[in-house]
This record gives sequence, C-alpha cells and structure tokens, in this order.
Amino acid sequence: MSRSVETSNWPLPANGVRFITPPRIRRALARHPLAMGCYPLALGFYPEACEHRMSRPQPEDHLLLYCRAGQGWLDTEDGRFEVGGGDLILLPKGRAHAYGADASRPWTLYWVHFEGELAAEFMRPLGKGPIWRIGVQPRLLAEFDALLGLRRQGLSLPHFILAAHQLQVLLTSLAVLPARATLKSGRVLDVDAVQAVMRAHLHGALNLDQLAAQFKLSRFHFAKTYRALTGYAPIQDFIRLKMAHACRLLDEGEQGIGQVAEQLGYEDVYYFSRLFRKVVGMAPSHYRALHQG
Repeated sequence: MSRSVETSNWPLPANGVRFITPPRIRRALARHPLAMGCYPLALGFYPEACEHRMSRPQPEDHLLLYCRAGQGWLDTEDGRFEVGGGDLILLPKGRAHAYGADASRPWTLYWVHFEGELAAEFMRPLGKGPIWRIGVQPRLLAEFDALLGLRRQGLSLPHFILAAHQLQVLLTSLAVLPARATLKSGRVLDVDAVQAVMRAHLHGALNLDQLAAQFKLSRFHFAKTYRALTGYAPIQDFIRLKMAHACRLLDEGEQGIGQVAEQLGYEDVYYFSRLFRKVVGMAPSHYRALHQG
C-alpha cells in the first residue's frame, strides 16, 4: 500500500512550491524498470521560510534539503546543528529528525523526499552526514529548478520518469562536487586547488612534502585531510592523474610508449608500464591496441 508523504504544512507564498507525487503515480514509479531505482515522492522550494519547522520521529522516506540562503537548525540523535546558506542536509529513511528556520534570518530551502530500490545506494557516496557544507553551487541550484519543473508538466507518467532520472542525476552529481574542508587553523583545503597543483606537475615529479608545503600544512595533516575528502592518498591521486594523461597521449597515437613515459617524467619505461597497468588495468601496449581494431 502506498503511504502518504509527511511534509510540513508551512503556508506557501506566491513564489513557493510544494508538489506531492500522487499515489497512483507513486505506485507506477515503484513498478517501472526505468524509475523504480530512485524517484521523487514530494519536492518543493520555500523562500525566506519564516516560522518553518518540521519534526519526523519515524520518517518512511529519504529526504534531501539544500539551504540556498539564510539560516536554520537541525536536530538529530547526534545533537543540534546550525544550518546556513550552501549547506546540504541528508536524512535517510528511519533517522528521526527535526528542523526549522532561524527566527531572525529564515532560510530559503529546496527539498525533495524520495524513495526507490536504489535510493540508499545513491546516498551512500555522500557520506553519513547529516550536513555537508558544500557552499552555494549554481549547477546544483539549476538541477533543483529543473526537478521543480515537474509541477508544470501535468500528471503523465513519462514526465515523472524523467523527474526520477533528474533526481538521480542530482544525487549522483553531489558525489563529484569539489570537496573542501576548513581546518582548525581556519585555512581551507580545496581538492580542486590541490589537483590544479598536481596537473601543473604532470610532466615531472611531486612528493608529499612538496604538496603539503604548497598549502602550508604538515605532511600528516595534509595527507589525512585529503584522504578524508577524496578517499585516496594524495600521491595515489597524483599518479591517477598522470595515468589519465598517459591515456590521452596514447589515444592520440603519435608517440611511442617510451616517449609517453618520458613526457610524464618517468625515465624507466618498465616502471611506467607497471604503474599504468595498476591504475588502468592493462599494459600501455594493450591499451594502444584497442585503437587499432
């Protein structure tokens, strides 16, 4: 049986949006092979949501909220969190929570309730949360606006299937947003900035001490923070970027493997080949042969 979605009854202003997927469409989405993985149950946009608050002791669906501006708060079993512009809130099914807008600076909020056989898998790469401080991301705002366009499309199943895919793209895009962390010193370690330094050194060597020094951190704190943000050790990521560049050079097909190795700063072509095989899964010669069929 299709359960009702538990949303707030905050009074909508003229430019606010609250849209709930009808039960008949929900049942169809849950059965449809192109949508059953992850589909929206309800979605909305609350601008300057004065006095907005909500409590869900036993939520039966997943919830994603994105604060575009203003402030608010979130209570979970882990305590109270302050929420500000650019903060993303991830609340999985079954996790009790309460939240609300700040009294003096109420938040402007996008939100979507969702469900599906793969919904938990879409959330898994995003970490345990509940708050991800990603900043105001224009691309993410555009993806929310595109999803909200569903309310103008009538109640046809194909439009809801499209919305399911838009939701899946939105969730997947979160996993590849530029990661950054604010350290105790107040400095920010930005993965994009680190990788820009790595790309500038693709044709030579770069060690952990040099990278850490660029960002005025000890090698221990630099490596620990980078791994926490990306899941990879810094030098491991540097090698992956090098091998991706090697693939591009091999795709062009104009240089020998020894020349490609030399361009990437490897004097020993056999060492380069071992690294390439480890990262790519095949020898450089086999990779090049793929283009000769």
